[in-house]
Amino acid sequence: MGWLKVCAAADKIQSGFTPEQLASLAASDAQPRRFDLALLLLFLLTLPFINPWVRGDGVGYYAYARAPLINHNLDFTYDYQSANESFRGLRCEPDGTPKEQFRTVTRHLDNHFTVGPAILWAPFLLVAHGGVLLARAFGAQVPADGYSAPYRLAMALATCLYGFLGLLISFRLARKYVSPLWSFVATLGIWGASSLPVYMYFNPSWSHAHSAFVCALFLCYWDHTRERRSLRQWLLMGLIVGLMLDVYYANLMLVSVLVIEALRQYTRLLLARPVAWPEVFRLIGRHLLFSLIVVFVMIPTFASRWVVYGGPFKTGYLSLRDFLWNSPVFFSILFSSNHGLLSWTPLILFSIAGLALFALRVPKVGVPFFIGFVAFYTFMAFYPDWAGISSFGNRFFTSLTALFILGLGYLLRRFAGFFARQRTALVLATAVLLCFVLWNLGLIYQWGTHLVPARGPISFQEAAANQFTVVPRQLTSHLRSYFFRRSDLMRQIEERDLEQIKKNAEP
Repeated sequence: MGWLKVCAAADKIQSGFTPEQLASLAASDAQPRRFDLALLLLFLLTLPFINPWVRGDGVGYYAYARAPLINHNLDFTYDYQSANESFRGLRCEPDGTPKEQFRTVTRHLDNHFTVGPAILWAPFLLVAHGGVLLARAFGAQVPADGYSAPYRLAMALATCLYGFLGLLISFRLARKYVSPLWSFVATLGIWGASSLPVYMYFNPSWSHAHSAFVCALFLCYWDHTRERRSLRQWLLMGLIVGLMLDVYYANLMLVSVLVIEALRQYTRLLLARPVAWPEVFRLIGRHLLFSLIVVFVMIPTFASRWVVYGGPFKTGYLSLRDFLWNSPVFFSILFSSNHGLLSWTPLILFSIAGLALFALRVPKVGVPFFIGFVAFYTFMAFYPDWAGISSFGNRFFTSLTALFILGLGYLLRRFAGFFARQRTALVLATAVLLCFVLWNLGLIYQWGTHLVPARGPISFQEAAANQFTVVPRQLTSHLRSYFFRRSDLMRQIEERDLEQIKKNAEP
């Protein structure tokens, strides 16, 4: 343990920390891990908000878990038929028969969603399935169809757990460079004022909480091993990256962190005199091995695409030819009322600013992280469905939760430096962050209950008025329904969604 602390201190010195900052960090590290416990306690207190339903895109994600578990194949007919009305009505005839246009060349039903969430759900669903079969053996009438309450609850709990682990890993990454206090405050801020809570609690069958987890795991492990990575660590890195891509294809943009690292390494080795060819070939070998492990871990993705679409690289998504190559939405993806990242979740602006400052002050780590953000942002700006259709905020950026927590934590630390007393800075920062969190939770309520449209642009003037008038008046009764009559409330929400879809379809 002492050797690890020495290495960590040396790592921080190389990253640009002053002796005074190191002393402060050392004192913080000596404190009990009360912040970890506080995060765990908050997670446990929020568990009643879990909403175990399968809806929208979640039908496709969940089908890759349910169909193999129950049917032992990739026949998604039952998933189509059991889906919510807005999903089922588009894809099925009135008698429940799937529409022919949703058949692929292999005669399977279209399901372009990724298999990574199903992989992560699998242990929990296997336990639920075993429990259901055991209960049925003793006479219980619980359906063993993958959609009864035990399965959906297991899925929702797993998603919530992965979302929490993503937050915890992000906190651990941030506290390596920022004091535990500001890392903790930043974690709470992003937890409450980003898109994450929607996909961690309200829509748990979607992939974004899983993506926040695997991306945080990748970034944290890269940072942990960046100075010297053993062969075993390269293998584990390949496993993490493969799973990260299984969960969400766009996460490939974060691999730019490894690309920047490789460019630095090859440049250093090739510019040496004499050239260190043995080291160059050794590094090439490890990169090739890493790539093979990534491909191996992605076999479930390739196999599912082959079965459903007839080829391992046929994703079912839009072709690259259809991307917005001539008209990228660099501005709209940030500021549009149609699910812009900063217009819907404005706290992220401070995270990005902090990440940029971190890149300037701690370039060995900050520059790869900032380039990872820029690469992800650039990819999404060219993506035709950049607004996410039915999305709270720009849900795609939930993958970058770890970067947002680190950036916000670093900015808060710099903010605290302007005050003689840390307590003053803490009170002011907490008050400001609480405003962002309350605004976000109110907007989540409006989006969830369709006070603002779930699809397309919204009126922020109307949304702001609702925050101070409608939300306080309706929130208490809807919370009561959410906890005690949830099925009725979800049915009402689905009916409102159908009404808005029909309204938008009118000429």
